Amino acid sequence: MFGDATAASLRDFQQVRGLRVTGACDEQTWLALIEAGWKLGDRLLVLTAPQLRGDDVSTLQTMMSRIGFDCGRPDGILGPGTTTALTDFQRNSGLTADGICGPKSVGALELAGRQSGSGPGVASVRESATLSTGDGSLATLRLVIGQFGGLSAIARSTARVLRERGATVMSTDEYEATAQAAAANRFGAGAYVGFEAVAEPTSTVSYFAVPAFESIGGRALAIRMTDELSRVLATPPTLQGMRLPVLRETRMPAVLCLLGPVRDVVDSTDEISAAIVRAMGGWTGGATHRLD
Repeated sequence: MFGDATAASLRDFQQVRGLRVTGACDEQTWLALIEAGWKLGDRLLVLTAPQLRGDDVSTLQTMMSRIGFDCGRPDGILGPGTTTALTDFQRNSGLTADGICGPKSVGALELAGRQSGSGPGVASVRESATLSTGDGSLATLRLVIGQFGGLSAIARSTARVLRERGATVMSTDEYEATAQAAAANRFGAGAYVGFEAVAEPTSTVSYFAVPAFESIGGRALAIRMTDELSRVLATPPTLQGMRLPVLRETRMPAVLCLLGPVRDVVDSTDEISAAIVRAMGGWTGGATHRLD
């Protein structure tokens, strides 16, 4: 029976997994429960369509990243980047370089991992280096602005002002978060900013984070947006690392702004847009600053 104790446990799980804490087993929570059931070594990990997802994939990515094999962010999605990094590791370890993670590859990774420590890994180093080489100008930024209903006025206003400042901006209002993430990846965006309306008088600015990794650029941008939005919203927004689909599946620094209540937020469209643009300007001028 789904009672109070089960709902409380579910809320705890949602909190730990970086999901929206509702106490209800929605689609995202159910998928996360399935992914949490996989441990590295439980199954062969091989590139498939659709791509495999699970905690075993995340563990594989984290272990390879810490020993210097760049498979991208440890997002728990077994894509081509992870397979390429695994093939390179196998070749360097004298294993059959087939891109399939079986018992021998797991054993070799565990052996190598004992000497790697618990640092942030090559994915974090690469993201930090990419951000530090920017010229600090909005005019060279490729940006995707997305919205999930209710805040189209804010999305349009923000995109317009950023274009006036010289940024190359693509807008998307695809219903599915995965579709928005795919569009941003195809566009080769340097950053993604999404807006979603909530009915409650509360706001959250979120970026991609999981226990073993957080997006350095995403967190830096989210911090600046939180600061700027605090000046224009009646209730200051909360900063939170999460693994929501649009944050998880974008390959660039990404921030999702959940803003409410809807009517008050829409009435402050100009002020909110100006705050977002100020945050973007500050971020491009010092994206890796203020990370603590």
